[in-house]
Amino acid sequence: VQLQASGGGLVQAGGSLRLSCVGSERTFGRYGVGWFRQAPGKEREFVATITSAGGSTYYADSVKGRFTISRDNAKNTLYLQMDSLTPEDTAVYYCARGTLSNGSSDWSKYAYWGQGTQVTVSS
Repeated sequence: VQLQASGGGLVQAGGSLRLSCVGSERTFGRYGVGWFRQAPGKEREFVATITSAGGSTYYADSVKGRFTISRDNAKNTLYLQMDSLTPEDTAVYYCARGTLSNGSSDWSKYAYWGQGTQVTVSS
């Protein structure tokens, strides 16, 4: 199982980015998936998760109302639309695939991880 994240970059505060994560397996749509991030010197932090069919989502309080997680199972792709970005959102963003259909904010529930994509927000 491989996950390929992309879409990161440098953006000014208040701007937007859309991250994508493509899964290699045909069964991608059976599993809950999520996004996490890690800033320099900080622990890995939960961002958002979505259930296998996309019917339910959950966000960290720090991104609620600004970020939107979605998925297209026909394309084996997970997305994270990030709006109203602030310098505090600067981090490496990782996508991850769980082992069950439900999502989770607990990183230990995820079995497979993408390589990460850097998001840098300038003030």
